Amino acid sequence: MSRTDEELVRDALNHLEMLKYHLTKGPFEDPTVSDAVNMRLAAALETISQTSTVLRDTYFSDDWRHMKSMRNRISHGYSLLDLELVQGTIAEDVPHFELQLRKALRELST
Repeated sequence: MSRTDEELVRDALNHLEMLKYHLTKGPFEDPTVSDAVNMRLAAALETISQTSTVLRDTYFSDDWRHMKSMRNRISHGYSLLDLELVQGTIAEDVPHFELQLRKALRELST
C-alpha cells in the first residue's frame, strides 16, 4: 500500500519534532546527540523523497537537489560528515523546510 503525500509530510514533521527534542538533550558535539539529530534529519528527507514529484516541485523546487544531497551525505558518508555543515543546515535550512512542510500539510488537508 502506498502512503499518501499527506501521510508522508506528517511523518517528516514527526522526524523534525524528534530532531528538535534530541537537540535539548545536550550539545550537538555530543556524539549521541549528533547521531540522533543526523538520523532524524536523514529520515525526514528520505520520507519527503517518497512524496510525489508535484509536491517536491511545489514546495521545495530548486532546493530539493541540495536537500537530497544532504540526505546522501548523512546516509552514505557518515564518517566524513562535517558537523559544522549539519549545524548550519539545522540552524538555517531546517526552519524553512519545516515551514514548507506545514504549508503543504495545510493545503493537503483542505
